Amino acid sequence: MTATTPRPTSESGSTRRSSKPAASASRKGGKIPVRPGIKLRERREGLAGYAFLTPWLIGFLGLTVGPMAYSLYLSFTRYNLFSDPQWIGFDNYVRLFTQDPQFIQSAQITLTYVLVGTPIKLAAALGIALLLNYRDKGSGFFRSAFYAPSLIGASVSVAIVWRAMFSAEGPVDSGLSIFGINLGGWVGNVSLVVPMMIILAIWQFGGTMVIFLAGLKQVPKELYEAAEMDGAGALRRFKAVTIPMLSPVIFFNLLLELIGAFQVFASAYIISNGTGGPAGMTNFITVYLYKRAFTDGQMGYAAAMAWILLIVVAIIAAILFRTQKNWVHYAGDNR
Repeated sequence: MTATTPRPTSESGSTRRSSKPAASASRKGGKIPVRPGIKLRERREGLAGYAFLTPWLIGFLGLTVGPMAYSLYLSFTRYNLFSDPQWIGFDNYVRLFTQDPQFIQSAQITLTYVLVGTPIKLAAALGIALLLNYRDKGSGFFRSAFYAPSLIGASVSVAIVWRAMFSAEGPVDSGLSIFGINLGGWVGNVSLVVPMMIILAIWQFGGTMVIFLAGLKQVPKELYEAAEMDGAGALRRFKAVTIPMLSPVIFFNLLLELIGAFQVFASAYIISNGTGGPAGMTNFITVYLYKRAFTDGQMGYAAAMAWILLIVVAIIAAILFRTQKNWVHYAGDNR
């Protein structure tokens, strides 16, 4: 008998054949080569994306970044639109805080308007949103009615109507006189003109209300049912369920309203006829900036004021983003 050597099976043969590409791939560092056609297509797609972004980039650089950089330069100069800017360093900024009491007054009035009006507006918007969230009959009509003032915005026409309503002969004072309250008009009253401006801001809470209402619709009803089964009352459910689940929306609205409140201009300018009166009580920073720039021709000084306003708003926004982890609760967050 002669010994026969075993013949390789098809499985072992396939193993040998498949080992060749693996060996060649290992010699090349384990990377599969990419065909040139794929690289070319990816490059064309990237170029197409940049081509579509080009108009926006041109507008952003030419209409936003460029003017901001130039205004920053002007804030260090003395410039009146009719002569070349003269470099004076930080003199404009020093003058703002040490030699201009009107700017200090404007800053105080603006902060009062922001810190008082913004919380009240948010509370009013959230309260109406809660009522509409639990009402089905006629909810569409009431949503439209509360949202309508926001469609108008802080326009010139609204400011004119508001000034007429709160004047000495307006319907507001006429209505209060029925109850024996005679204020003599809000527009010319030093102690009432800022509350009148705050009421105007609160009246236009419709956009904020809609955002709150959308957030309330996303709160799971199971959470309210579980809290109710544990014996929690309406106030307890509001504090333990509604506020935590709505905290991202509250943060969003708070940030937008704060930024918008610092930019109030049209209503204050129209109500005061551009004077900032009475006694400078409607002389918000934006109004005072406009007067310095286009009435007095002090463009460099106004640019410094604008950058101070920008820095203040940026600091407040940074503080909100920094502290949000302590009170804003996102879905799936295990903090």
